[in-house]
Amino acid sequence: MEKIFNGKVAIVTGGSFGIGRATAVAFASRGAKVVVADWVEDKDQQTMKMIKASGGEAIFIKCDVSDSSDVKSMTEKTISTYGRIDFAFNNAGIEGATANTHECTEENWDKTIGINLKGVWLCMKYEISYMLKQGKGSIVNCASVAGLIGLVGLPVYVASKHGVIGLTKTAALENAKQGIRINGVCPGVIKTSMVDRITGKDKEAEKKFIGMEPVGRMGHPEEVAEAVVWLCSDAASFVTGHALSVDGGWIAG
Repeated sequence: MEKIFNGKVAIVTGGSFGIGRATAVAFASRGAKVVVADWVEDKDQQTMKMIKASGGEAIFIKCDVSDSSDVKSMTEKTISTYGRIDFAFNNAGIEGATANTHECTEENWDKTIGINLKGVWLCMKYEISYMLKQGKGSIVNCASVAGLIGLVGLPVYVASKHGVIGLTKTAALENAKQGIRINGVCPGVIKTSMVDRITGKDKEAEKKFIGMEPVGRMGHPEEVAEAVVWLCSDAASFVTGHALSVDGGWIAG
């Protein structure tokens, strides 16, 4: 793997599992030092082990992205440890409880918005501040196809992900002349623990999800990771304010 990110530092929130883990490993395999942030520390530390196995370097920081003091502390520790923030993948998120709009509870609304939308805003708030001092940086926010279309029974998740895309576009415009590029990725049905929770690993439920994908299969976390890494690379130097679908053609239909 070409070490295109040697000397660079990347933050990945929600990095203990799934898409976050795959992206943390992808950054590390290209030479970046990685800050793996999550409110849940994988007891087996698989992300950290995979990074070290690839010859990479990383630290873990426990962080609740909906808590401003946690996010501030995370970015400060990144700077004190590595001295810079070149890339950030603001990926931490939850699906929330399934319920139609009129049945969604206020508790579910506040928690899901707090992590999925407020969390992305808080991360960017501190990441951008450091990147402005550097004069350069790239941020990718994890939205979803649910940020582009509606989904029955997930009103707060859909609202949060639409919000992430709007926030991404606004921040991209604000920083377009400051050397900071800000984009989003919109994964479709990706084989992760989140999808397992929604389907209950029921084969018939999984078939319905697969049926949404024109390519006829679920995506892999590594496929989203490759899109994130590309958006952060110099190969995407003229791309900002974009919401990139990594969805097997779902929203093309």
